[in-house]
Amino acid sequence: MQQNLALAGAAARGERRMRSSVLRRFARNRLAVFGLVVFGLVVLLCVFGPFASRFGPNTIDLSSVSLPPSATHWFGTDETGRDMFARTLAAGQVSLTVGLLSALLSVVLGLLFGGVAGYFGGKIDMLIMRLVDVVMIFPTTIVLLTLAAVLGPGTGKTIVIVGVLTAPLAVRLVRARVLTVRELDFVAAARLLGAGDAYIIVRHCLPNTTDVIVAFASLNFVSAIMMEAGLSFLGLGVQMPFASWGSLLSLTTDASMMQAYPWMWMPAGILIVVTALAANFFGDGLRAAFDPKSNQEQHAK
Repeated sequence: MQQNLALAGAAARGERRMRSSVLRRFARNRLAVFGLVVFGLVVLLCVFGPFASRFGPNTIDLSSVSLPPSATHWFGTDETGRDMFARTLAAGQVSLTVGLLSALLSVVLGLLFGGVAGYFGGKIDMLIMRLVDVVMIFPTTIVLLTLAAVLGPGTGKTIVIVGVLTAPLAVRLVRARVLTVRELDFVAAARLLGAGDAYIIVRHCLPNTTDVIVAFASLNFVSAIMMEAGLSFLGLGVQMPFASWGSLLSLTTDASMMQAYPWMWMPAGILIVVTALAANFFGDGLRAAFDPKSNQEQHAK
């Protein structure tokens, strides 16, 4: 009993040291910290920014149609007199929510199916991977547009569609890592001590996929925002009266409108670019912090 407690205490101390070393490596990566700060500022701006405006994002004022930026309307107004500052930041809440939830859904699916396929192998692995191959064989853009057209527009449907379509890559990444981890000595020791398959997968295999999942999640978050922007741009995503950054960019389909009223679409475009870059910097830095060996290999090359 005392020996087990000692081993448990040593394992806990090892985990604490690992977390602290990850934080130190991340803190030394200035680009990653910069990405985290910028991403955090964008989130805070979108969440609390609308409260700084005297106008609601969906409030129509026909006496203030298509006004340029001013002291009253910081980002100007749109063709129905809605305040573009409040509307752009409220649209950011929708886009960020779609990106985060879609990435979370794809990560959960990847951990679930990739972990099971990689650990058990055999027929289970073959069945799961053939399903993954079926999803991946079709062009993502065509499937995305087809499903959005069949199921209909809506924020919830967009989250599910994007999350499911981007999950196969997560399944492959997790499976590849678990195939390696399941052969290691500490997994064999856990089996000898009587640990069940579910415990080994959750406690030993999946934690060793953290670096690949973090990198995937950061990239997939950006991809989800882009996919949602494309769907909303085509009218298959977020529907009126609500808006997303993609739907605000739909004005660019008309070149004359795009040139005459840049304040209606440019802030949304800039925020998409800034958010994508910040998320990539943060994700790359976090992946390197979890897996410093890969970062050293890249520098050596």
